[in-house]
Amino acid sequence: MKSAIRLFCVVLAMGLVFGCGGKQESTSNTSGLYLVVQNGKAGFIDKKGKIVINPQFDKAVNFTEGLAGVGLNGKWGYIDKKGKIVINPQFDNAGYFNDGLAPVLIGGKWGYIDKIGKIIINPQFDKADNFTEGLANVSLGGKWGYIDKSGKYIWNLTE
Repeated sequence: MKSAIRLFCVVLAMGLVFGCGGKQESTSNTSGLYLVVQNGKAGFIDKKGKIVINPQFDKAVNFTEGLAGVGLNGKWGYIDKKGKIVINPQFDNAGYFNDGLAPVLIGGKWGYIDKIGKIIINPQFDKADNFTEGLANVSLGGKWGYIDKSGKYIWNLTE
C-alpha cells in the first residue's frame, strides 16, 4: 500500500514539475502508459507500475495518438509506445498530437507537424492550439483565428 501511495505522489509531482515543459492542454490518456520521474528523468510505466520506457528523458508529456512528446538537451521530439524516438528532438517546444497533427515551436513561431515529423503548416503563429475536429485556434499579433489542417484561415484573425 505504501508503494502505491508513493507511486501516486511521484506521478502527481511529475505532472506538476515535468508537465510544464511542453505545450500543455487537457488530454485524456488512452495509451495505458503513465508518465513517471525517477532520479530526475522522465519515463513511463504501465497500469501495474512496471517500467515500460526507462526514465531517460529530461521532460515528457503523456501519449496521444500513439506518440508522446519528450525533451532532451533542451529540444523536443516524439517517441512511440516502445520508447523509440520516431521524431528526433529538434523543436523548441511541442504539443500533443490531435487529428494527426501537433503544434511545434521553431525559432519563436508555432507551426504544425505530422506523425513523421514533416512540417505541414509552416511556423508562423505566436500561439497555436491543438487541432480539434479539423480546426485549430491560432494567434498572430494579438489577434486570434481558426485554421484548417491545410493552414487556410476559415475564420480570419480578430481581436
